[in-house]
Amino acid sequence: MRIVLFGAPGSGKGTQGDLVLKKYGFPKISTGDLLREAVAAETPLGLKAKAAMDRGELVKDTLVVSMVKERINKPDCEKGYILDGFPRNIFQAEKLEESDGRREVAIEIGLSDKVVIERLGSRRVCSGCGAIFNLTLKPPRRAGVCDVCGGVLIQRDDDRRELIEDRLKVYHGQTEPLKHYYKKKGVFHRVNGEGTIDSVFEAIGRILDAVLGRRELGK
Repeated sequence: MRIVLFGAPGSGKGTQGDLVLKKYGFPKISTGDLLREAVAAETPLGLKAKAAMDRGELVKDTLVVSMVKERINKPDCEKGYILDGFPRNIFQAEKLEESDGRREVAIEIGLSDKVVIERLGSRRVCSGCGAIFNLTLKPPRRAGVCDVCGGVLIQRDDDRRELIEDRLKVYHGQTEPLKHYYKKKGVFHRVNGEGTIDSVFEAIGRILDAVLGRRELGK
């Protein structure tokens, strides 16, 4: 089983992916994490990615797909896995499916652009451990202080309004067409991402329970 979670920036893909992992046991795969780990470990793919980033270029689709393929071939992905923010476009989706033909379910966490801008504008990240908070949805217990490690909470540069709007343009142009791609395959589902974290997860859980209940796990 391949679970594809996608949605606009700030839709909560990472948070929901963590909850799916906790309940269903499928490992969560984030391309951002894969890139950071590969660069830190100086793997062949990581060195290529670092060279591109050092030049100020986007990491090529083919390289990102290779990293994902390498990860899903590990034993813990045998029964299934969750993709957080990947594929980002139809090319990536097609290349992934060429090498891994298992069945899948694609779930869009839907948000309006207005809510995305409000939500990301309220996001804060720990400068120490990287934990993520939201001043509206998931505030820290103490203002400006991380609940996990006590580090200072900061606003990322790309969470400023003008950059959020740029990211939304990229999402609508490149990633949103995946909705129609998965609809044609008959595996597309949409949940309303404007509720609480728990209510969004309940909606995702109903979809996964229905899919997993009809078929043998891991096929």
